[in-house]
Order: sequence, then C-alpha cells, then structure tokens
Amino acid sequence: MPITVEHVTHFLTAAAEIIHAHRDELTALDAAIGDADHGANLDRGFAAVLSRLPTVADKDIGTVLKTTGMTIVSTVGGASGPLYGTAFVRAGMALADRHELSDEDVVLALEAALAGIVARGKAQRGEKTMVDALAPAIEALQSALAEGKSLGRALLAAAAAAEAGAKATIPMLAMKGRASYLGERSIGHQDPGATSTAYLLRALAMTCSRNEEEA
Repeated sequence: MPITVEHVTHFLTAAAEIIHAHRDELTALDAAIGDADHGANLDRGFAAVLSRLPTVADKDIGTVLKTTGMTIVSTVGGASGPLYGTAFVRAGMALADRHELSDEDVVLALEAALAGIVARGKAQRGEKTMVDALAPAIEALQSALAEGKSLGRALLAAAAAAEAGAKATIPMLAMKGRASYLGERSIGHQDPGATSTAYLLRALAMTCSRNEEEA
C-alpha cells in the first residue's frame, strides 16, 4: 500500500509525540556531553512543524517535508536544527511532486536525508553522531526489503538497527560538535542526536506498520 501525504502527516505527528515524550531523556543525555538543550529544542521544533502542517495539507509530499525542514531550521537551536532541517529538506527534494511513495521512494528519502546530514555536519560513522543511528537503519531497511518483508516490517527492523546504533555510541570518542571538546570524557555517554534519530525512525516504523494493519 503506497504512502500518501496523509501518512506523512501521521508520521510527523507521531514524531512530535515521541520527541515530546522523551524530551527530558534527550536533554539529560545532552547535559552530559553538550548544551543540555537537545530535547527542549527538538520538542519546540516539532511543535512548530505541527502548527504548519495544515498549511501544506493539500501539497505534495516533497513540499511537506521541505516545509518541515525549513521550520526546524528556523525554530531549533544548536547543531541539531541545521542538521535535522537539512535532512528533511533533502528528503523533500528527493520526493518532489510525489503524492504517493513506493518502498523504494522511502529508501531514497532516507538516503537523501543521510547525505544531507553528512554534507552539513562533515560526520562519518563511528564519530558519535546521528549518522551512527541513521546509516545502519538504512542498511537494515534495504536488507529487509530485499528479503521480501513489507515496508512496515522493514522499517521496524530499521528502527531496531537505529536503536542499536544509538547504544553503540556509548563507548565511542566524540569527534564532532561540542561533545568533541570533552575528548575522552565523552566516552561512556550515549549520543543524544543518535538517540533522537532512533526515536524518529521508531515513529516512522510505527506509522507505516499501523497503516499496513489497517489496510
């Protein structure tokens, strides 16, 4: 069953809800190695996204995602605003003029989002960033789809891979952002950006799997 604009709106609503529910956890993680504002900033940004959704309800999916990205850039401070904003804008550009998405389109959008994050943050895997959650998630998604799993089930596998990737940042030495200033003291803490990325993928997986159950 194809993904429609309505489903994308449901995903963004679920994303806002999961970020709000874990706001304090994300802020606590950021307090250990950052500015202690990651949860609050993202919560504010996604609340702003929800307020903008009615203005793009009749638009294509690319426009919805680009609007999401631009809203995040303008409302989320710190490093996460430009990074997440770029991710959503790049995904929107990859899906320009689409009103329905295939499984391959979802992979394409996530790959575009990752490319945007890498380009903006100059980060690679193993440097204790959101890349450490998103990159393995995309690989898991591709593998699951290749095995013939439905998009919902494949995204659940991707979300699990993202969560594992976020946990795998605990022993890593931070190489990017404010956390890198701590040097070896950054070791032993889970990266907040990788953690919020995992939550967003969980929201996407829940939205798509629920869509399949209702079909």
